[in-house]
Amino acid sequence: MRPISEEDLTTRARIRDAAMALFAEQGVKATTIRGIAEAARVSPGLVQHHFGTKEALRLACDEYVLSYVREQVNAGITDRNLEKPEFIESVHRTAPPLMKYLGRALVEGSPAAAAMFDELVSVTEEHLANEDRHSEADHRARATVLTAMKLGITVLHEHVSRALGTDLYAPQGALRVGMAQLDLIRPEFLGRELFEQARTGLEKFEGQQSTTTG
Repeated sequence: MRPISEEDLTTRARIRDAAMALFAEQGVKATTIRGIAEAARVSPGLVQHHFGTKEALRLACDEYVLSYVREQVNAGITDRNLEKPEFIESVHRTAPPLMKYLGRALVEGSPAAAAMFDELVSVTEEHLANEDRHSEADHRARATVLTAMKLGITVLHEHVSRALGTDLYAPQGALRVGMAQLDLIRPEFLGRELFEQARTGLEKFEGQQSTTTG
């Protein structure tokens, strides 16, 4: 088997990204291999060469988004980067197409979307339990509801953007939603340290945005 060239990797990523955008916009059923090929500026045969079938391509998109979410959760919460504006800027820049795909996948019932939901619940439950070791609260239920509330914004992103009058995935919209979420959640619930890190990071990022646009 010949080694995978850098060109092959670039082409594969371009096809995957094109598929992710189309799946998010019109759903998996309405998306065709030919349409993906046109969006990626390649031939249908090349799409099949890299991924075989549309379902295999969908699974590749699922795995890519799941890997991204894992990385960001680990970097933001586990590695304590929430207060760094460069981390927030990176997420705001890279996350939108993946979150739009995730929103559609959650509605359509993608297997990876279910796995992602369950994994986010488990991570959240573990964090809540660590922050409140002596409480008899139902951390599983709290983690499930919090995850559903946060992902609900992703699923309803078009309605959220319309109500805000600002694109949810543009920096200003993301800032408004992020600040609103912190305003609605008790600091003790997430843990005072994590809460303050998140607010500090958003405030620093907002200051950078004001300087850039001012």
